[in-house]
Amino acid sequence: MRARRLALALTAVAALTLGACSGGDDAPAETGGAGGGETSGGGADGTIRIGIKFDQPGLGFQDGSDYTGFDVDVAKYVAGELGYGPDQIEWVQAPSAQRETMLQNGQVDMIFATYSITDKRKEVVAFAGPYFVAGQDLLVAEDDDSISGPEDLEGKNLCSVTGSTSAQRIKDEYAAGTNLLEQPGYGECVTALVAGTVDAVTTDDIILAGLAALPANEGKVKVVGNPFSEENYGVGLPKDNDVCQDVNTAIEKMISDGAWQKALDDNVGASGYTPNESLNPPKVDTCA
Repeated sequence: MRARRLALALTAVAALTLGACSGGDDAPAETGGAGGGETSGGGADGTIRIGIKFDQPGLGFQDGSDYTGFDVDVAKYVAGELGYGPDQIEWVQAPSAQRETMLQNGQVDMIFATYSITDKRKEVVAFAGPYFVAGQDLLVAEDDDSISGPEDLEGKNLCSVTGSTSAQRIKDEYAAGTNLLEQPGYGECVTALVAGTVDAVTTDDIILAGLAALPANEGKVKVVGNPFSEENYGVGLPKDNDVCQDVNTAIEKMISDGAWQKALDDNVGASGYTPNESLNPPKVDTCA
């Protein structure tokens, strides 16, 4: 298992004797280098495969060979603490509906992809973190004042991404008559919103803020600004892993040395988004 080979490599780095972490031959089609022209190694041999979103501005976004966003910066920091330089990272697209499968099948070593820690997911994968706490919210048309919360979605059309828990939560807990539309990515949901096909898009507030801040969407959509959940973003790991504590230690260091705040400011500050200060930065949980 790649996770165990990764653990052996980390142990070797700690002992100043480099171990091996093979890049393997089973990579999905969509992978890439670290981007940004960085080429320095970090000490460990081989590569580390990290799953991210490719379509979430400010969090995980692919632009040619460059990968940017808060999730990406946290992943780079953690990988660096584990001994991997930017050039040793293989970025792999991790759609919401495929994240557990990718970890179980060894397609990735870890996932930083706005991945909320839930009890159901913990039955099949493990989590380090959390490294951020978001809140579910709604994105609506700029001129729509009829929707101020999930209760207002009764009988309306709501879009979210396949594999996400967000839309179903609204249907189960707030508005049973909501009509759900699932799309492969949030970009498609926003397109449907602008076209009037749906009345709202739902996911975490930090994701919606990044979408609303895109030049193409400015003046067309807005975040309601009434979050109604706590979403603890964790680092997805294979169930059988020996690196969770190392990842937690790296997250704690990133928070304490100021790099966490800088990454947040650099990636989502321009959108005007302000995270819940009573929950952020978060305290990492004990590895189970």
